[in-house]
Amino acid sequence: MGRYARITGWGKYLPQRVVTNAELETRINTSDSWIRSRTGIGQRHVAADTETASSMAAVAGEKALEVAGLPASSLDLVIAATVTAERIFPACASMVQHALGAERAAAFDVNAACSGFIHALTTAWQFLKAGSYDTALVVGSEVYSRILNWDDRSTCVLFGDGAGAVVLQAYDSPPGLLSFVLANDGSAADILYVPGPCGVRSPSQDGRYYLAMNGPEVYKRAVNAMTSASRKAIEAAGLDVRHIELFIPHQANRRIIETTARRLGLPLERVFIDVEQYGNTSAASIPIALCEAAEGGRLQRGDHLVLVGIGGGLAWGALVLEWGTGPAPGV
Repeated sequence: MGRYARITGWGKYLPQRVVTNAELETRINTSDSWIRSRTGIGQRHVAADTETASSMAAVAGEKALEVAGLPASSLDLVIAATVTAERIFPACASMVQHALGAERAAAFDVNAACSGFIHALTTAWQFLKAGSYDTALVVGSEVYSRILNWDDRSTCVLFGDGAGAVVLQAYDSPPGLLSFVLANDGSAADILYVPGPCGVRSPSQDGRYYLAMNGPEVYKRAVNAMTSASRKAIEAAGLDVRHIELFIPHQANRRIIETTARRLGLPLERVFIDVEQYGNTSAASIPIALCEAAEGGRLQRGDHLVLVGIGGGLAWGALVLEWGTGPAPGV
């Protein structure tokens, strides 16, 4: 008998400070109508000076454990998806493990930018499926506000800070995660990236490490990649698009989401969108959206969900799961 991995807990954290489009109008040459028409974003949350990727992830993780009804001591594994950890090392997941008191859990990070949560969740799934572990915490947490050039209207209006987390438990029967697709195109590394302190120094860099993006090229590749990955994952799960009750994509841009849904043949009522409230929170966007959907009553036992994202790399991935909570692992 095979093993299944089921999401049994979820939680999110958004910083208190909200930066609206109206506030950005006073700082850079932009407007609320310009931002909304191109991205669908109305506001974003920005971390306080005392907040970090790990501190936000710990709060989201604690909430996810509470929903699952589990103590942190039950965790075998903590995986954090982030590109904005406060330290090069140790891993953000290591600090989350300590903050939660998950003393016996292994902990490491996954760096796949905005698709990081998909990569982290599928990684945890493989550990549970293999029988190596029974319970994992997967978090996505980002503080992009610290890698943005706030004078660059083409990038600073897009991103926000936040964290989302899920508890994944092993079961001997469905429902659970059904299929996944992961992909990467390293030839596109220069269309979306952030330079770092260990690379070749640039005199113009002056110690600053800002996100750089070729927006039109990212848009085109994002739609194609997310559409293709979603189709492959749905097919691998033995399903058809008509069986998908809810599509939860990476919340980068409303136009990307709507175009992808249209190409898949999914009506918008089966697509979850919260980009207006939060902007692009990178690796945190999918778990935040999943949490919002669960809290809003959008998920019912037996529903089939597609989660899909794309980010710097270019790295992308999709997975299909059958939603359902249940009793203790092994049942």
